[in-house]
Amino acid sequence: MTPTAAHASPPGTKDVTAVLFEWNYASVARECTTTLGPAGYGFVQVSPPAEHIQGAQWWTSYQPVSYKIAGRLGNRTAFQNMVNTCHAAGVKVVADTVINHMSAGSGTGTGGSSYTKYDYPGLYSSFDFDNCTSEITNYQDRWNVQNCELVGLADLDTGEEYVRQAIAGYMNDLLSLGVDGFRVDAAKHIPAADLANIKSRLTNPSAYWKQEVIHGSGEAVQPTEYTGNGDVQEFRYAYDLKRVFTSENLAYLRNYGEGWGYMSSSVAGVFVDNHDTERNGSTLNYKDGANYTLANVFMLAHPYGAPDVNSAYEWSNPDAGPPNGGTVNACWQDGWKCQHAWPEIKSMVAFRNATRGQAVTNWWDNGADAIAFGRGGKGFVAINHESSSLTRTYTTSLAAGTYCDVQNNTSVTVNSSGQFAATLGANTALAVYAGKSSC
Repeated sequence: MTPTAAHASPPGTKDVTAVLFEWNYASVARECTTTLGPAGYGFVQVSPPAEHIQGAQWWTSYQPVSYKIAGRLGNRTAFQNMVNTCHAAGVKVVADTVINHMSAGSGTGTGGSSYTKYDYPGLYSSFDFDNCTSEITNYQDRWNVQNCELVGLADLDTGEEYVRQAIAGYMNDLLSLGVDGFRVDAAKHIPAADLANIKSRLTNPSAYWKQEVIHGSGEAVQPTEYTGNGDVQEFRYAYDLKRVFTSENLAYLRNYGEGWGYMSSSVAGVFVDNHDTERNGSTLNYKDGANYTLANVFMLAHPYGAPDVNSAYEWSNPDAGPPNGGTVNACWQDGWKCQHAWPEIKSMVAFRNATRGQAVTNWWDNGADAIAFGRGGKGFVAINHESSSLTRTYTTSLAAGTYCDVQNNTSVTVNSSGQFAATLGANTALAVYAGKSSC
C-alpha cells in the first residue's frame, strides 16, 4: 500500500481525541471506561511508551533510549491492558511516537538499559546518526533542520535502511499491541519521504498518522509537504484562537479554517493547546479561564479539522513532570486538570459526533464578541464572549421541538420557523443538537 492510503482524518464517526498527557496507562484505561467512551471520544492519545532517560521532568519521556515499552507511565503489560480496556470502551488508541531522535547524555534508562549519546546497545550505534552533531540554528535551511540536532538530542539518520527498519519495527510492535495510530513527534525534522518509507513498512500502512510539523512563515520545511502521509497538526489554528479570544472579536471567526489560509480541513489536526504550547505561551491554556473553555467549545462545535482536547495537570514550573508519577486517583485532585471531563468541553464531544458532515449554516454575529452558528439541521451553538449578558432570538435550520442545551442543562424550544429565544450570560455558551431532546 502507498502512503496515500492514510486516513484523511481519524476513521469512523468519532474524531475527537482526548490527549491524556503524562497519565499512566492504568489511569488511562480507567478513564476510557468511565469517561471517554461514554462521552463519545473517538481516540485517546497517550504519552510516549518507549524506555527513556530517567528524571522527574515531563520531557524525559521525549528522550528515548530503547524501543522497549518501559517508560515511567507503565510497562508492556500495563500498556497492553490499557489498549484492550480502551477498545472495549469504544475508544481507539494513538501513541505519541518519538522517532526523530534518541537522548542526550548518558546513563541508565527507565527500563534498565545503559546508554550513551549515539550508542544504544542492541539498537543503534554512532553510524546510525546524522553527521551534523551540532544544534539546529537555521530554520530557513532544510538540511540544517533535518540533519542537525533538535535541542542537542541525537538525530537519527532516517535515510538509512537499518534506521528505517528499526523505527518501523518499533511502530509494528505497538500495532501488534492494538494501537490504532500514531502522533509523530518532531516530524518536521524528518524528511517527508523518509516518513513515507517508514510508513510503507508497517503491518498496517493505513494506520492513522498525525504529524507534528509546526508552521513557520518563510521556513524551508512546510506542513503541507507531509499531508501525503496523513494528518498534520495545524499550529496556526491554536495561535490564532488565542489572539481572537484575548484581543480581537469572535466575529472574525466567520470563515475560520481554510479561509484563513490553513491546510485543508481533511488533513488538519487542531487543538486549543498542547503540552508544548500551554507552557511556552503561544496558545491559550487552563490558566486562561473562560477564554480557554469557550475556545474549546468553539473548536468542538466548528467542523474544521480533527480536534485534540489537551488534558494534563497544573504547573508553575514548566519542566515539572506529572503529579504522583502519572497516577490519576481522581480528576481535579492532586493537580490533575482533566479538561476532557470539564462539563462544557465533554458535552461538546457528543455535539460534534451528532453534527458530523454538516457545514456551518445560519451564522450570526454582533460584529464583536458574540457569535452563533448551526451545523445544518443537526445542531446549533451560540457563544457570548461579551462582558454582559445577551438576550436575542436565533434563527436555525433545526426542526421544531424541544432540545437540551448541553452547556447549561436547560430546555430550549425551537418553533416551526426554526427560531428560539435565549439569554446567555457573559462568557457562556449554548449548544443543542438533534437527538438530545431532554437533559
